[in-house]
Amino acid sequence: MLFFLLLSAKDKHPYHVGSVEINYNAKTKTFEISARLFLDDLENGLNKKYNQTLHFGEEKSKEAIDKALENYFSEYFKLKNNNKFLKINFLGYEEDKEAVNIYLESEIAEAPKKVETAVSLLYNLYDDQMNIVHIIVNGNRKSSKMNYPDRYLYQLF
Repeated sequence: MLFFLLLSAKDKHPYHVGSVEINYNAKTKTFEISARLFLDDLENGLNKKYNQTLHFGEEKSKEAIDKALENYFSEYFKLKNNNKFLKINFLGYEEDKEAVNIYLESEIAEAPKKVETAVSLLYNLYDDQMNIVHIIVNGNRKSSKMNYPDRYLYQLF
């Protein structure tokens, strides 16, 4: 019995998976981006990357987590629209039980014909990480599964 308790404490979940939704808002002419990752995985990924000890849920870590997430996403998430790289702004995050939702928004962009993304979230931590990416333009949703080390994806609209 103790073995199972130790095993479950070490590995809270057997899969390393995250999701990213990239939604083009025709009214604001921006891409609204949200990512959802397991809280413990993201915390471990940030701490490994930045050699820090950050903890979600601690008020004293909030400012440092904001900065770490902004830097992390600027490195591990890229977006191109019609062959032009877009500047991505970090808006914030919220904790949701065992997960963290991260919110980003692109600069203003013309209506998409070709959307390209590079997603390598938590690849710095796990070699079995899977990220599911949804790209939505005018209600047309295209989804793909990206397994480590795959990071590049494009969709035509």
